[in-house]
Amino acid sequence: MIADLRTRRLLISALCLTPLLASCSKSEVTPSKPGAEPAPAKKEAGTITLQGSGASFPAPLYSRWFKEFSDKNAGIRVNYQATGSGAGIKAFTAGQTDFGASDAAMTDAEIKEAKDNVLLFPVTAGSIVLAYNLEGVSDLKLSREAYVGIFQGTIKTWNDPKIKASNPGVNLPAKNITPVHRSDGSGTTFVFTQHLAAINEGWKKSPGSGTSIEWPSGVAGKKNDGVTALITQTPGSIGYIEYGFAVSSKQPMAALENKAGKFVAPTLASATSALKGVELPADMRAWVTDPAGDDVYPIVTYTWLLTKKKYEDAAKGEAVKKLLQWCLTDGQKLSESLNYVALPEAVAQSVSKAVDQVQ
Repeated sequence: MIADLRTRRLLISALCLTPLLASCSKSEVTPSKPGAEPAPAKKEAGTITLQGSGASFPAPLYSRWFKEFSDKNAGIRVNYQATGSGAGIKAFTAGQTDFGASDAAMTDAEIKEAKDNVLLFPVTAGSIVLAYNLEGVSDLKLSREAYVGIFQGTIKTWNDPKIKASNPGVNLPAKNITPVHRSDGSGTTFVFTQHLAAINEGWKKSPGSGTSIEWPSGVAGKKNDGVTALITQTPGSIGYIEYGFAVSSKQPMAALENKAGKFVAPTLASATSALKGVELPADMRAWVTDPAGDDVYPIVTYTWLLTKKKYEDAAKGEAVKKLLQWCLTDGQKLSESLNYVALPEAVAQSVSKAVDQVQ
């Protein structure tokens, strides 16, 4: 009887404590409301986060760069989204990001829209290639007339005489050509169409050049990886993508006729040759629309990071400068392994000096 009484008292005590314990347990696991600041104990003291977005052309390189930089600089984290050059410029101008990225250097009008609080820094370079999907053809040459005609929609089949003339002995099928282009506002499109306009008066008049144009024919994919996927999936297709995307997807790339009349395959060496004669002006905006030289590949571009001249948060400005200086030194050593062109030393030094303008 005494034992039963003790048992009942213990049971009553336990039942009385249960709501209190449950209440304590619930308060420990309740998640924060959306948008709420995380608990101070969980914050990384002193960490600065830099948010960037823009060009997909250099995205594989930027992904590697920003990860390694963040790993080596415990107080700085860099997040980057490859949204496309056009979207990157808009987000940066609207103050939604700390830095932008574009394969098309900002225009005077875009700089004015950013209230002149912007600096442009070329940090790497690369080729835009014509990757194609044509069974049995691994060595394709395209004259300037031929590749302009393909994207104009006037050359419609792979056995067109204008393609056959540059490819004697190659079994070109009577298969329809499907040109693939970008659907989004793109610096890659800007560079490619700027080149087409430079070499063909008809293209210059219409459709012209820009980050987004009215294409005469073809199908569209979003960003470099979207175009790459379409080429891979579509027999008979050809599209313009960044060299590294073509290499990683193992797509054959056409050798293109350059200004000297030579057919040159896209390689790091032929892209580097195209940049040798380029001098950067004070505003760091330089385009290589149709480079001269026997050994140069004809479609090559710098690509730019966009920063503010003056950041409201001085610590963030210093973090941006530190990131840029790292990209121009240690980062350049990683470029070739990811199929990008390392900046010539003189160019890297010139850009590095300009970085001092960031406040």
